[in-house]
Amino acid sequence: MCSNYKPVTLQDRLLAHFGVARPDDVAPPEETWPGYNAPFIVRPEDKADALKVFTGRYGLLPEWSKDAAFGRKTYNCRSETAAEKPSFREAWRKGRHCIIPAEEVYEQCYETGVPVRWAIRRIAGPMGIAGLWGMWLDPKAGERVPTFTMLTVNASGHAIYERMHAPGEEKRMPVILESDQYEPWLNCGPDQAMAFMRQYPAERLEAEPFPLPGRGSAAKLPRAKPKNPPLEPSGPDTGDLFG
Repeated sequence: MCSNYKPVTLQDRLLAHFGVARPDDVAPPEETWPGYNAPFIVRPEDKADALKVFTGRYGLLPEWSKDAAFGRKTYNCRSETAAEKPSFREAWRKGRHCIIPAEEVYEQCYETGVPVRWAIRRIAGPMGIAGLWGMWLDPKAGERVPTFTMLTVNASGHAIYERMHAPGEEKRMPVILESDQYEPWLNCGPDQAMAFMRQYPAERLEAEPFPLPGRGSAAKLPRAKPKNPPLEPSGPDTGDLFG
């Protein structure tokens, strides 16, 4: 489960590693939490068009969601049940695949007896994480809002992710794609999607303690309000269990 990550925001890195550029008038935060805005990459419905970057809310909001707070429950999606859960099944059925560019993701390690935030990175450049996306109509503003979720897989036996999460919790990790899988993932249908739902090799990742500034080595995840997004997370609920 990943509720906190650092998005790729520099234009040169987006172009070099993903072949896209985000809009210049949008500045995502340095770190992303459920309800924050961050860039994600999609293939337009006319697949002849070039890839497109949306800046949208982290936390998929299905069309029937009444308010943005629901995204605190849908920032991660279990790939094993994506086709069944009401929150995700439409995006899965319609092949609304996206790639979430991330410099690193943050997880809690409890090996010392207290939660310590760790950073996990791909050694060969930024991560391209497989996700689902959709457009949500904000009933208050009357505007359509892009939203997205990370797909996850079981991480039992993974040399890095086996060390993460609280004791007794299932080990989960985001679906990290190889660079040559980006186009196939964006273009494939639901009948092919499960082929991409695999653990990323631990030897191609690096991890280290990365506490929040000024909070010590055993810092807990913050419960503060975001600086600029419209959603006010009071601390994320468990992702992908509420679909």
